[in-house]
Amino acid sequence: MKKKRQIEIVLLLLFLVITFLVVIGKITWFDEAIYDTIYKNHSASLDWFFIHFTELGSALAVIIVAIIAIVLVKGKKEKCSIAFATIFPTVLNQVLKGIVRRPRPPMERRLITQGGYSYPSGHSMVSMCLYGMFIYLIWTKCKNKPLKIIATILLGSFILLIGISRIYVGVHYPSDVLAGFCISFILLIEIITRKSHHFKGE
Repeated sequence: MKKKRQIEIVLLLLFLVITFLVVIGKITWFDEAIYDTIYKNHSASLDWFFIHFTELGSALAVIIVAIIAIVLVKGKKEKCSIAFATIFPTVLNQVLKGIVRRPRPPMERRLITQGGYSYPSGHSMVSMCLYGMFIYLIWTKCKNKPLKIIATILLGSFILLIGISRIYVGVHYPSDVLAGFCISFILLIEIITRKSHHFKGE
């Protein structure tokens, strides 16, 4: 428990620092450095890949995946955990966007059309929380260690690529994605911890 709290504190501090720098407009150097690196590697094939891949983190795709997972998994605790890992980051993201109200990157950078505010990235938050929950459930329910490692690598890569895709297609700054990952990982820890306690007697 102590280690979990330490991780949460570090992530929360990082999130607050990023948020503060975003609000005062002093994180441009970070965003530009990462974006320029990604922009230099643009190509027709990568454009096609990321334009389509980023949709896997959309609200519709996440809802479909969550519903399928809830139907397939056994146990009330697992079903509730998946539902919370889908709903909570979505709601929190809208609250945070409404508070910070950061405009999205300039139109000339975008490969797709996206409305709303930029900070933090909703795709990154929901992907981290939902697919992170899948990783947790796999490690707690699956007995095949090689399979657990493979699934973790695949799901971890999926989460990372969702975040990168949002930067690549030009609808988010790197700081939007990093902040989304930080706050959503805290949320994931809390969901796992609290649901474990709540269903302890199940």
